[in-house]
Amino acid sequence: QVQLVESGGGLVQPGGSLRLSCAASGLVFSLTTMGWYRQAPGKQREWVASINSASSTKYADSVQGRFTISRDNVKNTVYLQMNSLKPEDTAVYYCNVLVSWGQGTQVTVSS
Repeated sequence: QVQLVESGGGLVQPGGSLRLSCAASGLVFSLTTMGWYRQAPGKQREWVASINSASSTKYADSVQGRFTISRDNVKNTVYLQMNSLKPEDTAVYYCNVLVSWGQGTQVTVSS
């Protein structure tokens, strides 16, 4: 079955950067669209970014220009580079493919 394992979350000051990773197994990774979502306390889970098999990317308006999604088809890993982080980016970040989700990684942006 599909397994997704996120890593790279943590505590960062406003304006700082983090890079999240999601290692995938149990699927033909290179042919699959991968996505990142996030869920802040008391809010619904929201889509952040996606990357398809041709490495074409899309972003939510709230992160456009600050976040970059990328993939490594050799390592079966998708990344989310997050720059210029804001307190409102605080959330649990989840990796997604089709109906499968990772366990999530906490990102906290605070001074």
